[in-house]
Amino acid sequence: MRKLLTLLRSLAVAALIGAALPAWSGDVYVIANLPLELTPEEVKEVFLGEVQFAGALKLQPVDNAGAQPDFVAKVLKMSSTKYSASWTKKAFRDGLNAPPLKATDAEVLGFVKANPGAIGYVSSPPAGVHVVGKF
Repeated sequence: MRKLLTLLRSLAVAALIGAALPAWSGDVYVIANLPLELTPEEVKEVFLGEVQFAGALKLQPVDNAGAQPDFVAKVLKMSSTKYSASWTKKAFRDGLNAPPLKATDAEVLGFVKANPGAIGYVSSPPAGVHVVGKF
């Protein structure tokens, strides 16, 4: 019984320490179908629906379910809840739709490769597309 209590205390301490440490997050690579030169602020504006064109080219942002928490925190500098809320407001106020959500890096990469003006983000270094930035 004493060993069990000691084990439980050790697990509780380990859980508390783990909760106090920041979660590891990986790099996020913003990618585009065509060579686009965008600052982090411009990327943010595209994903928030503030900028919809690069010259005459219609931009098509796409979200990535697996990398979205890191992207929203690092690039957009907001919480996922705030990001969703901003798109809900835009849908009602401006009639805009949020970027489509793809499940994996591979789906985002396929979408970006297939659509001129597409811009997305992945969690591993991509091939065959222009890397706008690494965050």
